[in-house]
Amino acid sequence: MTVRPALQQVLDAITDAPAWICNGRYDVLAMNQLARALYSPVLADPRRRGTRAVVYLDSEAARTFFVDYDRIACDVAAKLRMEAGRDPHDNELIALVGELSTSSELFRQRWASQDVRLHRSGRKRVHHPVVGRLDLDVESMEVPAEPGVHLNVYTAPAGTATADGIALLASWAAGQEKLATEVQALS
Repeated sequence: MTVRPALQQVLDAITDAPAWICNGRYDVLAMNQLARALYSPVLADPRRRGTRAVVYLDSEAARTFFVDYDRIACDVAAKLRMEAGRDPHDNELIALVGELSTSSELFRQRWASQDVRLHRSGRKRVHHPVVGRLDLDVESMEVPAEPGVHLNVYTAPAGTATADGIALLASWAAGQEKLATEVQALS
C-alpha cells in the first residue's frame, strides 16, 4: 500500500517535527525527512517496514534505540492484537503474527498476554546515536479519507533539550540528504 501524493505532501510540509503514516499493522507507508532521520538507526534495513519487526526481530538495535524497550514491546503486541480483533481476516496481519511468533519468544509471550491497547497520544523516549536522548510527545490521528491509516507526529515543547535535539537532527538530516544528492550526481 502506498499513500496518495497529497498525503506525502502533508508529511513533507511538516518540517520541524518527525511525522509518518502507518496502517493498522504498523507498516510504515510514508515518512517526512525528519522521521526518516529519527528512525534511521532502526529502519536502515529496507526489509524492516515498521518498528514492530525491529522490536522483535532485531531486539539489540531496538533495546539501544528505545529507552522504554519493554513498554514498547508490550505496546506493539497489544496494538497488533487490537488490529487482529478489528480485521481478523487480514492475511498480511496473519502472516506477520505467524512470522513474529515463530521468530521471537518475546513476541509469543506478549501475544499470549492477550493485551489490547490503542494509543492516540503519549510519550516516546528514544536514544538517537547522533543527537542523543529525545523525549518526544506523540500524537496519532486517523486519516478519515483513508480507513485504517494513521498520521503520527512527534513534538517537544520549545526550549527543551528534546526540541534542541530535533533541530540538530533536522540539520543532520539535511546534511545527509545533500551528501546523498552529491554522491548520486557523481555516479
